[in-house]
Amino acid sequence: MDTDVFVIDRVVTAPGAGKRFVDAYLDGYAPGARARGMVLDRLLVSPPMWRDDAGNTITATWRLDGVGAWWDMARAGRGDPALREWWDSVAPLIAERARSMAAAASDVEGLCDV
Repeated sequence: MDTDVFVIDRVVTAPGAGKRFVDAYLDGYAPGARARGMVLDRLLVSPPMWRDDAGNTITATWRLDGVGAWWDMARAGRGDPALREWWDSVAPLIAERARSMAAAASDVEGLCDV
């Protein structure tokens, strides 16, 4: 059995753009992510209210079935101009964004044994 690998997208939205970004992310980004083998584990909004005067921090956690699935997803995304175009289209809604990868602490040793 493969170890789950998580992809974490953290987006700080422009003031007042939290809900619009979440809607765009679920409608425009999520279908392609699913096609690349990603499973949305959770989508968190902080603070837990839509803010007009400030941004929200949106944290999307995606699960992939192991390192092989992560590599497949990464290769597919790098070769997809539509993905870059989508991020460009929502740029006005974003103040900053970052992506990281993670695994459960109990799985790290196994992931290091390559």
